Amino acid sequence: MIKGNLQQKKFINNAGPKSLSANLYSNLIIIVLSVIIVYLSYSLYCKFTVKNIKEAEIKKSSTGTVQVEVLNGCGLSGTADKVTDYLRQRHFDVVQIGNYISYDVEKSIVIDRTGNMANAYRVADSLGVSRKYVVQQMSSKYFLDVSFVIGKDFNSLKPYQ
Repeated sequence: MIKGNLQQKKFINNAGPKSLSANLYSNLIIIVLSVIIVYLSYSLYCKFTVKNIKEAEIKKSSTGTVQVEVLNGCGLSGTADKVTDYLRQRHFDVVQIGNYISYDVEKSIVIDRTGNMANAYRVADSLGVSRKYVVQQMSSKYFLDVSFVIGKDFNSLKPYQ
């Protein structure tokens, strides 16, 4: 019986220091590898989601020439010409000038026609139109980026200041 207890103690003592350090290193390696796997998974997730969102925003951002249509919605003759000259001086491509369907437009409106709000905001900022008056009305019949409807508030626009 004493001999059996001594053998058990020898077994515990022999397994103790070497086994504990081996277990500690094994556990440490498992933890480090787990952290690496989580980091790589997160990186892969970000690569396919965040990067695609950023690329879509970059594609939608205004990088080239913005084609603009200027429409008179206030009824005062010459307002569309003055706004057109102003926009062309700021490197916008005014491709069409005309009258809006009504002369009863109170506030000037910027209309995005292509789904690229960055271009509409660029026109609005250039003319001094609040971004709350920028709307989106996409249609395949338009071959331009933005329509600008001059309202009865034309005196508050930058070309008139």
